[in-house]
Amino acid sequence: MNAGHDKLELFAENTQRVKRDFFWQFDSVKRLAALLYAQEGRPIDCEAIRQCYDLIKQNTGVFSQFQGTMALCVATLLSLSPNPQERLDETLKVYDLLKGAGFHATDFLVVAAYQIAAQSSVSKHEVVVTRTRDFYDAIKARHLFLTGEDDYIFAAMLGLTDLDVATGAEHIEHIYSRLKGEFWDNNSIQTLAQVLVLGNSDAGVIERVLALRDALRARRIKLDKTYTLPVLGVLALLPVEIHTVVSDIDAAQTILRAEKGFGMLSIDTAELLLYVTSIVAGDYAKSAKDEVLRATFSTSITNLIIAQQTAMIAMMLLFASSAATASAASSGS
Repeated sequence: MNAGHDKLELFAENTQRVKRDFFWQFDSVKRLAALLYAQEGRPIDCEAIRQCYDLIKQNTGVFSQFQGTMALCVATLLSLSPNPQERLDETLKVYDLLKGAGFHATDFLVVAAYQIAAQSSVSKHEVVVTRTRDFYDAIKARHLFLTGEDDYIFAAMLGLTDLDVATGAEHIEHIYSRLKGEFWDNNSIQTLAQVLVLGNSDAGVIERVLALRDALRARRIKLDKTYTLPVLGVLALLPVEIHTVVSDIDAAQTILRAEKGFGMLSIDTAELLLYVTSIVAGDYAKSAKDEVLRATFSTSITNLIIAQQTAMIAMMLLFASSAATASAASSGS
């Protein structure tokens, strides 16, 4: 846990730095930016992020989704890339391709566009966008009311694979059906199923998911909640003993909770666990002997955390908006 301990401390330090430099930004997005640098083992470079933030503003309109809630996240990703301007240009082109394929302009689509631009060559962008649409439609055909904008990022991740669309969608449905009676949030179960298919899981992965859930519950760690359930899928795919994973998560949670800015009044347990599991799983992924597996798994972990954070932030903003509307209506009556 030593390497993980160092990364947790780096994450906490990065969070304090980004809070000072981007004080007007949403706290969860700032923590995500801090995490992205910590996962690379790097102190956060706020000046590089600010330059990329300005780059986004220079290349997009004021009402563009690129200047929305996840702008700091995208700026952070750009700052970590070797050529931010080139990566942004490619991302904007992919974004237009995705909109042309019928996807709605949202924060989720911005992140999906970045994923495709970052993980595929320019010559394959159109093919990946088509596969993304095909995966999305295949999943939505089975679950009309569960499948929405929050599935854009996972559809893009699936589109980037070599999985056959029909076979992949059927596998997702099979896993979903097996797990439906074990957890209460159907939308999160669908996301969990997508994670397991992305990880090329074997037949025993469902039992491993349930064993992990039970072992974590025994330590009063509840990852089987709305925004954390998909992370169980990542942990289930790790080539590590369950008791080891659980012990490391328990220890990491204790360490991070004690850091400045991560107390009970500053961050809720679900969000804290997202960061903890990301760092623990990331360390295991980076120690994998297979270089291709290591790179693929590390990328998938990062994308999953970004996807879950985007969903969590979108829900927080929806609640805040609803509360404000209700308050205004109450004041006016």
